[in-house]
Amino acid sequence: MRLDADITYIPGVGAKRAELLKKEIGITTVADLLAYYPYKYVDRSRFYYVRDIDETMPHIQIKGRILSTEYVGEGRTKRYVAHFSDGTGFVDLVWFQGVRYVEGKYRLNTDYIVFGKPNRFGSRINIAHPEIEPYLEQKAQTTQGFQPMYNTTEKMKSNFLNSNALRKIIKTALGIVGDEKETLPDWLIKKYALYPRSKTLEQIHFPQNTDSLNKARHRLKFEELFYIQLSILRQSKYREQRYRGFVFGKVGDIFNNFYEKCLPFSLTAAQKRVLKEIRSDMNSGRQMNRLLQGDVGSGKTIVALMSALIALDNNFQACMMAPTEILAIQHFQTFEQLVRPLGIKIALLTGSTKKSERALLHKQLRDGTLQLLIGTHALLEDNVEFQNLGFVVIDEQHRFGVAQRAKLWTKNVQPPHILVMTATPIPRTLAMTLYGDLDVSVLNELPPGRKPIQTFHYFDNKRNALNGFLLNQIEKGYQIYVVYPLIQESEKMDLKNLEDGFLYIKEHFPSYKVSMVHGKMKPTEKELEMHRFLIGETQIMVATTVIEVGVNVPNASVMVIENAERFGLSQLHQLRGRVGRGAEQSYCILMSKYELTKETRQRLETMVRTNDGFEIAEADLQLRGPGDIDGTQQSGLPFDLKIANLAQDGKLLQFAREVAQEILQTDPFLESEQNTLLLSQLEKMQRNAINWSSIS
Repeated sequence: MRLDADITYIPGVGAKRAELLKKEIGITTVADLLAYYPYKYVDRSRFYYVRDIDETMPHIQIKGRILSTEYVGEGRTKRYVAHFSDGTGFVDLVWFQGVRYVEGKYRLNTDYIVFGKPNRFGSRINIAHPEIEPYLEQKAQTTQGFQPMYNTTEKMKSNFLNSNALRKIIKTALGIVGDEKETLPDWLIKKYALYPRSKTLEQIHFPQNTDSLNKARHRLKFEELFYIQLSILRQSKYREQRYRGFVFGKVGDIFNNFYEKCLPFSLTAAQKRVLKEIRSDMNSGRQMNRLLQGDVGSGKTIVALMSALIALDNNFQACMMAPTEILAIQHFQTFEQLVRPLGIKIALLTGSTKKSERALLHKQLRDGTLQLLIGTHALLEDNVEFQNLGFVVIDEQHRFGVAQRAKLWTKNVQPPHILVMTATPIPRTLAMTLYGDLDVSVLNELPPGRKPIQTFHYFDNKRNALNGFLLNQIEKGYQIYVVYPLIQESEKMDLKNLEDGFLYIKEHFPSYKVSMVHGKMKPTEKELEMHRFLIGETQIMVATTVIEVGVNVPNASVMVIENAERFGLSQLHQLRGRVGRGAEQSYCILMSKYELTKETRQRLETMVRTNDGFEIAEADLQLRGPGDIDGTQQSGLPFDLKIANLAQDGKLLQFAREVAQEILQTDPFLESEQNTLLLSQLEKMQRNAINWSSIS
C-alpha cells in the first residue's frame, strides 16, 4: 500500500473510523497515521500483585480471574462491574459505555491479563475500561516489552477508537506498507549512523528495548530539525544571491558629529559590538536582515538611531516603524532632541497626522529633503514614496505581520537594509528556528547608571503593607503602575476586577490622581490616559497588559502585577521592564493568591531570582514550550513539530543546523546528484504549506 493512500483502505479502519480520525486528529493518509507517534510507552513485561497497586500508579498489568459480575447504579450512572482477584486482593473492572459488547464476553474463573490505570472509588480500587486478554503462556511472552500509548479524544474513545484500537491499526499499516520510502540520502544515514526509515517507524511504534526506542527517536527528531534548518538556511542563501545590498561605504560627518557632540552617555561594550556587526553588514554588499534582541532598557533605540545615521552619511533615507502611535511619538521626540544640533530633517507620520502636514511630508520624502521618518503602520501606505530608502528599523517586530514587513521592501528599487528589534528575549534554540535566516545581535548589558529592578512576591494578606510602600513612593514623587490580567475567556470578570481595582486605588489614595487603561477603550481615550500618566498629571496607572509594549516613563518606579499567577514568564518580564527607566531604584511587586501550582511557584520564584531576560526566556521555554513565547496568542511557529521539542532538543537542533550548513556550503542549491532527495523532500514540505518566507 502506498503512503499517500487514504486510511479508509487499511483493514480495520473503514469509512466511519476514517472520518473520525480525519476530524479529530487530522489523519487522512497512511503517512499521517505512521507519523502519529506515541506520547509514552508502558512496560508490559512486569505483572503487579493486586495487593500492591494503588491509585497513584500509572498503567499497570495484573493476572487473575473474574469471580462475579453485576450492574451497579441507575440511569446515567449505571455501570457494569466485574470483580477481579489474583488471590492477593480484589479490584473492580468497570465499564460505563459499550456494556453490551463486554457483557458475556469474559468467562468466570478463567485466567486473564488485565491492563489499565488504577483509580480509587470509595474504599475500593477500580480500573475503568481495561484491556483484557486471555492468559496463555505464549500470550504472556508476546505482551512483554514496551506498549505504545496514543493520544485520543473523548469522541474517539466513545466510538471505541482508543489507544489500543489505534495501536492495532498502526500495526496493520506497518505490515502492509512494506519498506517505507527513505527520506534521507544514504550517505547521510551512513555518515551519522542513523536508523533507516522503515526500522525507525517500526521501533518508534513497537520498540524492542530502550536502546532501539532511543535510536528511533534520535533519527526522527534529527530529520525534523534538519529539514527545518536546511529550508531556512537555503532560503537565506537564495536571498543573498537574489537581493544585493546597498553598500554604505563610509562613516561620515553626521555619524561622527553625533558620536562626539550629541551622544548623552557612553555606549556600553554590547552597544559598540552590535554597531560593529551592523556596520559590517551594511558594507558587505549583502542586504542586511538582522534581529536585535535586548531587554527593555538595554539601549536598542540608540543603536537603531546611530545605524540610521550611517545610511544618511551615504546619501540614503532611513525610517523606523513602531507598533503604536504613542511609541512612535516617543521615538520621534527622543530622536529629534538627540539630532537637533546636526540639522537633520526628521518627521513623524501616524494615523493622526493632519492632511496638510502629510502633503508636505510626502513631497519632502520624494525629493529627498526629509532624511529620517518615524511612524506607525501609516508608513506602509502606497502614497508614502521615498527618494532613496536605504535603512529600515522595525520595532517590536512580532507586532507586525510578514505581509506588512514585506511592504517596506518595495519602498525602493532594491530592498533596503532591515533591522528588526524585539524586547522579548528569545531562547537560542527558538531564535535559530523562528529567525534562523536572520543574523542575531544581542544587547546583554544595561546602560551605566541603571539599577537592576528589585522584584518581590507577596500574597494578598500583605495588601496593607503594600499600600504603605506605594504611598511612600508617591510622596517621594514617583509614579506607580498597577496591572491586571485580561484574558479573553474571562474577559467580563477581568474587566470587573480592573474596575474594582481602580475604585480600590482611588479610595485608598484619595489625594492622588489615577488613570485607567484597557484594550476595550477607544484609541483616543487610551492615548489620552497614557499621555496624562506620561506627563505626570496622574500618579497611578491602573491598566491591563496594553501597557506591555509602550511608553517610556522614567519617573515610574513601581510595577504592581495583580494575579501574577495568571501571567506567563515572558509577559511578567515584559511588564517589569516598564519600570527601571531612570537612575533611581525601581521595584516590581508580584501579588498572587496563596494556593499555587508547583509550576506557578517556579515561575514567580524565577522572576524574583533573576532580571536576566535570556535566563527567563529559557525557563519559559522549559515550563510552557515554544508555543506562546512572545506572550501573544499565536504560536509563532511556522511549522508543526511532531516529535522534536525545542525546550529539550537544543543540542540536536544545533547539530542539525551544522549538518545543513555543511551541505549548503558545497552545494547551496542542492543541485548535486547525492542531494536530489534533499531537494525533493524540501519541495514536498513546501507543498504541504510550510511557508518559508524570504521576508525577515
